[in-house]
Amino acid sequence: MINNKPRDTQIIPISAETTVIRSRTWDRLKFEIEYALQKGTTANSFIIKAHKTAVIDLPGESFTEIFLKALTQRFSVSEIDYVICGHINPNRAVTLKALLEIAPDVTIICSNPGAISLRKILPDQALNIQVVKGGDTLDLGQGHNLEFILTPSPRWSDQMCTYDPKTQILYTGKLFGAHVCGDQIFDEGWQVYRDDRRYYFDCLMAPHANQVETALEKLANKSAKLYATGHGPLVRYGLTELTGLYKTWVEQQQNQQNRVALIYASAYGNTAIVAQAIARGITKAGVAVDSINCEFTDPEEIKTAVTQSAGFIMGSPTLGGHAPTQVQTALGLVISTADKQQLAGVFGSYGWSGEAIDLLEGKLRDAGYRFGFDPIRVKFKPTDTIIKYCEEVGTDFAQLVKRRQKQKKPKASVSESQSARTEQAVGRIVGSLSVVTTRKGELSNAMLASWVSQASFSPPGLTIAVAKERAIADLMHRGDKFVLNILQEGKQLRKHFMKNFAPGEDRFVGLETETAENGCPILKQALAYLECRVNDRMECGDHWLVYAVVDSGKVLDNEGITAVHHRKTGIYY
Repeated sequence: MINNKPRDTQIIPISAETTVIRSRTWDRLKFEIEYALQKGTTANSFIIKAHKTAVIDLPGESFTEIFLKALTQRFSVSEIDYVICGHINPNRAVTLKALLEIAPDVTIICSNPGAISLRKILPDQALNIQVVKGGDTLDLGQGHNLEFILTPSPRWSDQMCTYDPKTQILYTGKLFGAHVCGDQIFDEGWQVYRDDRRYYFDCLMAPHANQVETALEKLANKSAKLYATGHGPLVRYGLTELTGLYKTWVEQQQNQQNRVALIYASAYGNTAIVAQAIARGITKAGVAVDSINCEFTDPEEIKTAVTQSAGFIMGSPTLGGHAPTQVQTALGLVISTADKQQLAGVFGSYGWSGEAIDLLEGKLRDAGYRFGFDPIRVKFKPTDTIIKYCEEVGTDFAQLVKRRQKQKKPKASVSESQSARTEQAVGRIVGSLSVVTTRKGELSNAMLASWVSQASFSPPGLTIAVAKERAIADLMHRGDKFVLNILQEGKQLRKHFMKNFAPGEDRFVGLETETAENGCPILKQALAYLECRVNDRMECGDHWLVYAVVDSGKVLDNEGITAVHHRKTGIYY
């Protein structure tokens, strides 16, 4: 639980004839990786009431009741002419179905993939659908001549943005959002939300960097003064800066040396959640992902992605004991295209059986591919623990890809170059050895750290450098808590945490621990411990620099000596 407050709505005019209904929850809505910061969320819907009335973007079923109550209190349902669906999924379809029960004559505006999805989700519902293409317009009167911009991605093939030239509001849907909940309508003090928007980007946008770049190019032609996002505060004050950050983050993904093709289909969204978690782990490790939903992708695009990648991963749901036809077609393309030296992986979700996963594994093994991880089988909806496991699997897969690619390169000369001398000098920086331990809900983690330094006297504070690919990095955002266990001389604890843990492996098996007041594990064999909370963090190349305030601490062995880490090079730990 994030907060005991009930779910509610805010109804605020934001421009001429334009109102936002923000459906809010302080709880985490569901098990998906982009909600992992657990700051709640808002689902933003917009109503333009001109000569005709349009509702833009419906919330999911978690908000159906409170949204319709707010809508009908403020607006006459009989006057609603259009519902513009920038994205369709089963959750939003629940709200749409409920709205159609009280406003059956509404016209639904969506893209062609959106219409296909909607008819599958609501096969028995009478639907008045108007399919639009990029550049099509809809005149609501009073100057509100809406323009539609198609911005599809592998996960959201139906995605569509809407631009109102009168108000210069760009309704961005999934783009530029953040999962945070609060009273703030707009992004005053926008930098406060930077980490939240970056995390949202890393989880949802990074695996689709090429498509996001295309979307940004399309949206750049609109003179927007406000991004009406699907989630979080509306973007007004940091619009220029956030657009620039998106371009920078996209470029970072595109410039990665190694790539992985992630090819999947998803019947009910569960396989897509697993794909998203794996992709998140891969991108954290500094490897780019070409995420491909084979249900909506041209065969040549699949072949190109596989050819340009150092590895590939395939995922599928099981429907009626089989893999979807599109997955079987993609499998044939992969086997005929991929080099046998490429690393492979398989995952999938199912309800009662998992034959599709067996099919993918069997065909790829028979074709002679080496697997980077054991096939992932997820029954029903993934839990937090499964999502974190999949993320760690993705990171391990990416690291293995990088090692294999590195081995293919010619060895560099061992000459005493300036670069080598610099690396040796940097390696002479020493630090005390510590173990950072965290716990949040059902998730716990730990890592050995030596890049630790006191940073302030008042309040007492310290900094820790955390590699981006570390699983623990996602548990060390602003407001999170952890314990810094300072080690003493001796190799027992150090040796335990130096090993490579398998994805999902319990880091604390065989160790004596107790729970600190902040809920995180204390290692009883440590020299001392500090209970800390993250105050801020800064991106520093391949690491996050975390600044934390110390709330309390204790020396456990007054006679012990602090363990120190000595290195000979500054290019690895």
